[in-house]
Amino acid sequence: MKPLRLIPANDTFRALASCVELLDGKIALFITDPELNGLMPEVNGFPNEVPSDVALIVESSGSTGTPKRIELSEAAMRASAQASAERLGGGGQWLLALPTKFIAGINVLIRSVIADTQPVIMNTQLPFTADAFFRAASLMTETKRFTSLVPAQLARLLEAAKTDDYSLSLLRRFDAILVGGQMPEQSVVEQLRSLGVNIVISYGMSETAGGCVYDSVPLSGVSVNIRDGRIAISGAVLANGLPKEFLTSDLGEIRDGKLYVTGRADRVIISGGHKVSLEAIEAKALQISGVKEVAAVAIATSWGESVGLVYVGDPAVDFAVLEELSVAAKPHRVLLVPELPRLVSGKADLMAIAKLLSE
Repeated sequence: MKPLRLIPANDTFRALASCVELLDGKIALFITDPELNGLMPEVNGFPNEVPSDVALIVESSGSTGTPKRIELSEAAMRASAQASAERLGGGGQWLLALPTKFIAGINVLIRSVIADTQPVIMNTQLPFTADAFFRAASLMTETKRFTSLVPAQLARLLEAAKTDDYSLSLLRRFDAILVGGQMPEQSVVEQLRSLGVNIVISYGMSETAGGCVYDSVPLSGVSVNIRDGRIAISGAVLANGLPKEFLTSDLGEIRDGKLYVTGRADRVIISGGHKVSLEAIEAKALQISGVKEVAAVAIATSWGESVGLVYVGDPAVDFAVLEELSVAAKPHRVLLVPELPRLVSGKADLMAIAKLLSE
């Protein structure tokens, strides 16, 4: 057994120091919600000690349901960090732009400890801005530089880099900018790459100690298969208690040795007897002129499940074109909002969006 240490998300420097002890096998770590007015948040269900094979406990983002607590071993965290460094050409200095409560954030600290470099730390309890990111990036001193972002952050950096040469130069100095959490807009990725910025699209989750597939290619020691249309992952990066082959909720295909994520099994609804992919609807809606951001969810109607749509953009958008996907794809209700509700991780908060559409 080993002691379990709880650290609030706004005490990043203590979390960094604790990652050293975590990798030495002395403690296990869980990052709580932020401390408020000097008081730790109420946390239930945690023992004082955990089994010796537990190094980190993380919660899934909970975008579609109740968050899960996932236990990861020191071996899984090291396997993830080492495979990532191998793919990226070695260890280096990281910039922390994501909350340490989530796997992509705490991975930045763990990989910094393993690489023996000092991370540059943003205040992730404040709303993300491009200006704050570039100020932090200007403080980086190592030759090799990395950061991990979510798509919403990446899009903001692109807008800034389009009009400011210095900002663009800072982005170009990163050896790799990992983007994950959900699939980024391809146009954003392509624009940044055309400007000389190395964007690496990462696929993974808390159960796989973070990203385990970079630009559609599994990291060393990770195997990916398709089982009944769903992505199955195996390797040393898997969380404790999982089978040797972990069956995810993501749909995918393997072509020429590369993994292509096509959607989520839990984001397909049956409407009027037709299968409707909410992610396909979002992708199609983003192609409509006047739509800047969009999220589709299932809403209950007298006919069963139908599509509800929340979007940011022009008030006069016509979504009738979505019927090209299927008759059932036409939204039953559409709501224009100033901005999409998002989780701390940057993902669209699907539960909050469904609530908006039900009001």
